[in-house]
Amino acid sequence: MSKQVNLTINGKQVTAPDGLTVADAAKLAGIDIPVFCHHPKLEPVGMCRMCLVEIGRPVFDRATGQPVMENGQPKIQFMPKLETACTNRISEGMVVLTESEKATDGQRGTVEFLLTSHPLDCPICDKGGECPLQNLTMEHGPGQSRFNYDEKQHLAKHVPLGELIFLDRERCIQCARCIRFQDEVAGEAVLGFDERGRKTQIISISEPGFDSVFSGNTTDICPVGALTTVDFRFGARPWELKAEASICSQCPVGCNTTLNTRREAKAGGEIVVKRVMPRQNEEVNEIWLCDKGRFAYHYTEGKERLTKPMVRKDEKLARASWDAATKFAAENFTANKKDFVVLASGRLSNEDLFNLKSLADTVGGESILYSDMSGGELTQLVGVGAGTNLANMGKGDAILVVASDLYEEAPIWWLRVKQAADRGATLIVANPRQTKLDRFAKYTIRYAYGDELKTIHDFEKKSKISDEFAKANNAVIFYGSEGLGVSGTYGLASACANLLKESGHVGKANNGLVGVWQRANDQGAFEIGFRPAEDLAKALKGKAVYIVGADPVGDDPNLAKALKNAKFVAVQELRETETTAIADVVFPAQAFTERDGTLVSGERRVQRFHAAVPPKGDSKPDYAITSMLAKQMGVILQSASASVVFEILATSVEAFNELSYEALAQVTEQWPFVGRNDMYYGGTTYENTKGLGVQLIPMAQAGGTVRIPKVRKEAALRPKEKELLAVPSNKLYDLGVTVRTAEFLDQRIGEATVSINPATAKKFDVEEGQVVKLSYEGVQAEVAVKIDETIATGVALLPRGMGVAIHEPVVARVQAKSASGKVK
Repeated sequence: MSKQVNLTINGKQVTAPDGLTVADAAKLAGIDIPVFCHHPKLEPVGMCRMCLVEIGRPVFDRATGQPVMENGQPKIQFMPKLETACTNRISEGMVVLTESEKATDGQRGTVEFLLTSHPLDCPICDKGGECPLQNLTMEHGPGQSRFNYDEKQHLAKHVPLGELIFLDRERCIQCARCIRFQDEVAGEAVLGFDERGRKTQIISISEPGFDSVFSGNTTDICPVGALTTVDFRFGARPWELKAEASICSQCPVGCNTTLNTRREAKAGGEIVVKRVMPRQNEEVNEIWLCDKGRFAYHYTEGKERLTKPMVRKDEKLARASWDAATKFAAENFTANKKDFVVLASGRLSNEDLFNLKSLADTVGGESILYSDMSGGELTQLVGVGAGTNLANMGKGDAILVVASDLYEEAPIWWLRVKQAADRGATLIVANPRQTKLDRFAKYTIRYAYGDELKTIHDFEKKSKISDEFAKANNAVIFYGSEGLGVSGTYGLASACANLLKESGHVGKANNGLVGVWQRANDQGAFEIGFRPAEDLAKALKGKAVYIVGADPVGDDPNLAKALKNAKFVAVQELRETETTAIADVVFPAQAFTERDGTLVSGERRVQRFHAAVPPKGDSKPDYAITSMLAKQMGVILQSASASVVFEILATSVEAFNELSYEALAQVTEQWPFVGRNDMYYGGTTYENTKGLGVQLIPMAQAGGTVRIPKVRKEAALRPKEKELLAVPSNKLYDLGVTVRTAEFLDQRIGEATVSINPATAKKFDVEEGQVVKLSYEGVQAEVAVKIDETIATGVALLPRGMGVAIHEPVVARVQAKSASGKVK
């Protein structure tokens, strides 16, 4: 525990950790000091002067070093002027007055000064109803202004800092919270001040504007209505909104969110999601969200949503009743029991996956996870221990990130790993190319694609890097799938697990292995027993396939071909996709916004999400649809509610034993305190009242036997003279089902590209932006060239999910196209 300091605030005896500011110590004691520029997650700057208070300190005898006593008490000397509570650190015996006449006069004067240049926009301002300036003006400001309205500044009110964030320059009070967040927390200093004095204004200093995946957080911590999102601007008033707890479904971090909803006239009177807000969980996402998690929820809406079951008749899909559709599918699956395959993705909840796995196991079918990444069996053995919190990692600890671009794959992990490095943790980034995490790393390791296992095995040899990793107090490894497929990621996971075991970094908190999965609940799928297939096309060919939450036809022409030759295809999905178009029967599923359930994050934390809006049409939860289908096949599965299915799951899957919805709903006090009652302090982030989740205990921590399988290194591919080694990478904004329908992310998604070294471009006579034709293993695609000096010669980097199917390293041929569009 840190040293404790005793002080007095407004006559109340307060004990707080040494190093806190007066403002934070007061907050900890339940005493509010008004602030604008101060935020507990940012370094203090004392810019706004709203927190002016009187501060007295004990007087010490210079000769003896002892406190001077007066009437049996230490003599307290106050400074002649008010001081800022946000920049002064607490000290033993300090006396603070926040409500004295002198202090309140100072606070009143600050509010009055801010209002001299602030527009009277409250009736139309998006921040109205959750505005710190509005609230503090009512509490601390003057009842009447002494300044003329005509003297107010009139500035631009709709300035796009980027495509997602707008600035109203009249409303800005120059607190610099947004600038400091981007610099200190996000590590992307893309905002700054321009001009001086009364003309000071916020500007974007990046190209493109506000070039950060964390931009939405600035609107949460902005204490006025200066920064607004394109998604919510003039969309609703805060007091009209209802709030429901949820979990982000975009990546394996498992960020805690709040869905704000209201009934919408332009949506035909339906209740819709108006915005996604962060919900505090200091062990997961703290109080932050990435922009993908904030803005990509629109896939749950739209005309393409499936609302009725459909059955193929006369080569066309026609609406049918649930009974007819499930009976039709059941008859075909029963007739092909030996060839029954369930193909499901990590978009599904644990309850959905459990019922699917139960059905497949009962009828003797196969359960396949739709993923290019493996190794979940190893995270079950040596995953991070229960109690892990990256915020507790710092000096003396080590973090290794291998084959993953965390910024593009799991931005909040990128943020928290970067902050651990800021606190002194040894960060090691191993990747064949440069990533944004490199500049925060103490060591960067460059290896050739295909040498991932060798790179990890080299840690067992004597070197400065390996010694520092081995001797670390705590060590965590994040492994990903860049340049790798199913077998390659399994081999990498095995090598990483062995390294952690041999160095003693397993079986305890803040130690272990984390998979940077492609989808939110891939880890949950592994826990329940799903496994990816090395050759998925082969696994599906000639089978009766039940596809849930995946679009293999739209993703890969080889998978499309395999499914066209399947005996029967049933698809369970939210929206119309290329896979639903070829299905024999289609089941409409509910979105995560319309139902309850649980997900398992990459850190193996089980967390609940809740229904926020009514379901669309006749759609049903995935677990309930599977139960209806199973009943037609003579198998009884529970479907009464998600909580009931979870109860059965918890008794059937060892890792979930003793878990319940009640356990997942438990909350404890978190610091800093945030809530909707004092938004000037922590911003508009929601307090967590619905549950912090529970981390599963890995085998190494439970005391079980841990055997790490040895994997042989696969032979590396060797491209010929006119060929390239095409390798997959992962992109945050892609053309996947859950992103491409987001209304405001088009610019960030971009077009399909291939990144190559300048020397490679010269060899193939192509240049930046030129369209080339790539061909490999039945795939032919046209992509635009991007030049990247950090990529090795002879390598072509292809992002997954951009309309070009690539699951693992392949040898590709490249043909340049002339200006006329013809292949050279």
